[in-house]
Amino acid sequence: MPGWPDDAPGVVVLPDGRRVRAAPLHAPRAELPEPQLHLVLLGREPDPLPWPVHWVRWPDFRSPADTATTLAALREAHAHALTERVEVSCRGGVGRTGTALAALAVLSGLPPGEAVAWVREHHHPRAVETPLQRRWLRQVAARLGPGLSPPGR
Repeated sequence: MPGWPDDAPGVVVLPDGRRVRAAPLHAPRAELPEPQLHLVLLGREPDPLPWPVHWVRWPDFRSPADTATTLAALREAHAHALTERVEVSCRGGVGRTGTALAALAVLSGLPPGEAVAWVREHHHPRAVETPLQRRWLRQVAARLGPGLSPPGR
């Protein structure tokens, strides 16, 4: 299945080559194809979308409500990103989205200690906005472990 177009806004290439679109939930879509899996990080259930959504309860400026559920969703998104269009969104597309992207980067093989700097360079300079989000990421990084082998390995 085709991935995201090269010029799609918000597309981040993870360290293992998988591509994920990271954007605010209601960012303009223009001519973008629909995601095949959309990881939505909100404190309340999102309004219905016309494509598959995996909702993770994650209040704004906080850490996820349930770490085990969140890690399972991140592993699923990482696996799907190998062959499908995966999108990660929160309301603003920075804090929760950036924290999830940093976790996906760890799943992609990035050393956990480099995840925040990496996501700030490749997604948004304020990604992983709060001390609580940074602490959550540090606490779960060891549990994430490496994801599937990078493409071509």
